Amino acid sequence: MMGGGNMQQLARQAQKLQQQMNKMQEELEAREYEASAGGGMVTVKVTGKKELVSLEIKPEAVDPDDVEMLQDMVMAAVNEALRAATDTMEREMGKLTGGLNMPGLF
Repeated sequence: MMGGGNMQQLARQAQKLQQQMNKMQEELEAREYEASAGGGMVTVKVTGKKELVSLEIKPEAVDPDDVEMLQDMVMAAVNEALRAATDTMEREMGKLTGGLNMPGLF
């Protein structure tokens, strides 16, 4: 049976961990992640909140006869930036939780 002091200490540690996780999540959500496709023809930036904040398309990427290629490059760049954001969040939060899987935290 655990004493009351141990439970209070555990509760304080859990609260401290939650505060650290909240702070880290805010920092990671504010960070920007960049990716490009087509050899730099399309470059995008997303935030850790998974919001697209910048999309640059070089004029030479615009070919009216091949709109599908441009669409593919945009999708590839956006998906890569989103993957980078997600991977970074999972890796950084994992450092705090010691690799524990804590669903619903991020």
